[in-house]
Amino acid sequence: MIATVQGSMRERLIEAANELFYAQGLRAVSVDKVIDRAGTTKVTFYRHFQSKDDLIVAYLESRAKGERDGVDAAIAHGDGDVDATLRLMAEHTGMAACEPGFRGCPFINAAAEYPDRDSSVRKVVDAHRGWWASAFERLVAPLGLADPAAIAEDLMLLRDGVMVAGYLGDPSKVGASFLRSCQAVIGSAVRTPLPS
Repeated sequence: MIATVQGSMRERLIEAANELFYAQGLRAVSVDKVIDRAGTTKVTFYRHFQSKDDLIVAYLESRAKGERDGVDAAIAHGDGDVDATLRLMAEHTGMAACEPGFRGCPFINAAAEYPDRDSSVRKVVDAHRGWWASAFERLVAPLGLADPAAIAEDLMLLRDGVMVAGYLGDPSKVGASFLRSCQAVIGSAVRTPLPS
């Protein structure tokens, strides 16, 4: 019973951090604001997290899990059909960008606030970006491309761009633009013959 209560309080703190950090920025939100939003005390907060950075890491890990689950589900649903998977990803990205309060990629935002690559926050960001690159490689694997890692880098660049454009530009257009751009990159790679 106590473990359930502790787990739920940790989850409440992460959820409060998720709302506040994403909407206002990591550095702009104090531990006190998170504590107030979660409806708890400093003592309870520090039972679960040694520092604000530890909470930020937990927030980012929670966001990463959500993204990973969604992308893995899209790849599984596509079942080797790269275009079908890209369509699902583009549709989801377009819908997310149109939601009220969309502020782009939480990992790009975190990297902007934590430039030190040795910080625990940047390590989570870098690990998640590495995961995205590997997910794109898995996505294009059925195509038997000559350099799937290079295509994954290109798709990662497009993903970064669509997240920024969804925040700064017209969010209603980003899903379709992301799909067209991904199809163009992959189509170009498919047309390039393998060396004999």
